[in-house]
Amino acid sequence: MGRIKTLLAKRIAGKLVKMHAQEFTQEFDKNKELVEKYTNVSSTKMRNVIAGYTARLVKQRIILENQPRRRIHEEDLSKFYE
Repeated sequence: MGRIKTLLAKRIAGKLVKMHAQEFTQEFDKNKELVEKYTNVSSTKMRNVIAGYTARLVKQRIILENQPRRRIHEEDLSKFYE
């Protein structure tokens, strides 16, 4: 089991990735520097949690972009409604 992230860390990480999506990467150390640059978080532990979660969000975004989108056509659904 993984550790549970606080809602504050998730909210801050989500906003940072949304605002500066092109700068954040999958690398934790680079994200740590960017979090320190764009926020005024005084706690190093909270900064690291936010940086780790931003790396996770970037990885998820890359995976979603590379997967082909499923398309459901009407003829595919018609067999279920007959």
